[in-house]
Amino acid sequence: MAVPLALGGCIQVNAPDDAIVIELNINIRQEVIYQLAADVRDNIDENPDIF
Repeated sequence: MAVPLALGGCIQVNAPDDAIVIELNINIRQEVIYQLAADVRDNIDENPDIF
């Protein structure tokens, strides 16, 4: 019973000195292009005489 109590004071958890950096490379370009293509298709369908 004394062993766990004796080891309990030896463990230390410290925060890092430097900031934690999380890099997220998210590509939203495909969704924007898809949305623009859908809008163009709808405009052409609604106004076939514009071209």
